[in-house]
Amino acid sequence: MHRAPHAIGIDRRELLQVGYAGAFGLGLLGTPTATALARPAPGSAVKAKSPKSVILVFLTGAASHIDTFDPKPDAPAEIRGEFNPIATTVPGFQVTELLPLLAKQADKFALVRSLSHKENNHLIACHHVQTGHTQPGAFFDKIASRDDWPSYSSALNALRPRTDGLPSGVNLPWHLQEPPLMWPGQHAGFLGPKHDPWQLHQNPNAKDFRVENVAPAAGISVEQFADRKLLLDGLQQSQRALEAVADARKLTDQQGQAFKLLASGKVSTAFDLHREPDATRDRYGRHEFGQSLLLARRLVQAGVPVVQANMGKAQNFDSHSDIFSTLKNRLMPPLDKAVSALLEDLSGLGMLDDTLVVMVGEFGRTPKITVQDKGKKPGRDHWASCFFGLFAGAGVRGGQVIGKSDKIGAFPTTVPYSPDDVGATIYTALGVDPGSEVRDRFGRPVTLNAGRVIAPLYTGA
Repeated sequence: MHRAPHAIGIDRRELLQVGYAGAFGLGLLGTPTATALARPAPGSAVKAKSPKSVILVFLTGAASHIDTFDPKPDAPAEIRGEFNPIATTVPGFQVTELLPLLAKQADKFALVRSLSHKENNHLIACHHVQTGHTQPGAFFDKIASRDDWPSYSSALNALRPRTDGLPSGVNLPWHLQEPPLMWPGQHAGFLGPKHDPWQLHQNPNAKDFRVENVAPAAGISVEQFADRKLLLDGLQQSQRALEAVADARKLTDQQGQAFKLLASGKVSTAFDLHREPDATRDRYGRHEFGQSLLLARRLVQAGVPVVQANMGKAQNFDSHSDIFSTLKNRLMPPLDKAVSALLEDLSGLGMLDDTLVVMVGEFGRTPKITVQDKGKKPGRDHWASCFFGLFAGAGVRGGQVIGKSDKIGAFPTTVPYSPDDVGATIYTALGVDPGSEVRDRFGRPVTLNAGRVIAPLYTGA
C-alpha cells in the first residue's frame, strides 16, 4: 500500500516510529537548536572568583514590597497597610512582622529595595526577570515562544555544555502557566529545546512524591537499563534514513542525555527527600514552599548549577484583593520558614559561599491600597516601578540594604536596578560573561545580557 508522505518528507508510519522511540528513550521532539558562542566582552564591575550555583526563589505573581521587605510605617493608612515593622539583627534594618525568622538572619542576606522596570504585565515581566532581558516583540500576555530569550540555566548549558549527565537547570515544582497562557522565560527560547531546563510538575510535599523518568522504573536495575539502551540502539539503526531530519537528530541527543542521567543516579538520589532527617524536613516546613527549597538545596548539592524554585503556581502572590489576610495566613508564614531554613542550612553545610540565593518576584504592588470591586476586600495591583530582591551567598555581603524607595514605596530615590542587572549578577556568579555572544535561531549574533552586576552586593558601597 502506498503511504502518503508527511510534510517534512517522512511518511506517517516512520513518524510514529520516531515518536515511540522518543517515549521509550525519554526524548522530546523540538526545533533545531542555535549555536552559542562565547566571546570576550567588557568586564563586569565584579567578577566571580569561580563559578557558583544559583537558587532562584521566584515569588510567582509578585509579592508586595511594602507589606514585606520595605515597610512604610510613617505613610498614610491607605499606603502603609496592616502590618507593623519589626527590627532585624542588623541595626536600622526593618522588615514587617510577617518575617520574624528572616529578621533573625538579616546578617546573611542583602536586600535591594530599588529594583525597577516598566512591564506591569505578568508574562512580559516574568520573561524579563527570569532571563535578564526584555521579551522580543513583547505585547500584553505574549505567551512563551522560541523567539524568547533563554533562561539562565539554558544559556549556561549552551555556553558551557555538561558531559556528566546532569542537567544545567531544574525548574520546580510547577511550570508557570494559566491555560491557555504559558509564561515565557522558563525555557531556552531561541537556543532551542536541547537547552531547556528539566521541569517538574509535582508537589515535593506530597506523600507519594516521586519524579517520574528520573529514576529507572521500579524493578529495573541500572544494568538492565543499559541493556535496554542497547536494544534501543538496535532499533534506531533501522531509522538511519531519518537522521537527516533535525528533529530526529535532537531526539537522539536527548535520549543520550536521559540515559546518562538515569545511569548516574545522582539526580534521582537528590529527588529522594526521604533521605533527609525528619528534623531537617520539619525545619523547612512540611508544605510546598519548604520541601521545594529543601529539594533545591539537594539538587545543588548533587551538582545542578541552577535551580528555580517557584513559590506556588502562576500568580500565587497576585493579591488584587484580600491581600492582608492572604499574606498573613497563607503565604508569608511558610515562605519565611522555608527561606530562613534554606539560608541556615546552606550556611551550616558550608554551601553558602558557593551558592547565590536570589529571591524576587516579577514586580511589586501598588503603594495605594485598592478595592477593585464593590464588596471585595482591599488589595494591591501590579507595580513595576519599584520592588525588592533578596540576595545571599556567593560573596554577597549580608546585613545591608541597597537602594531606597520614596516615602510611599512608589519609586526608587537612589540608582534603580533593572532585571537586566539581576541577570548580569546571576550570570557572573555562574562564571558566565554577561556580554557573551549567542546566536538566535536564525544564526544572528546577539549579546546575551546588557545589564551590569549589582556591585554594592559585594562591595558594600
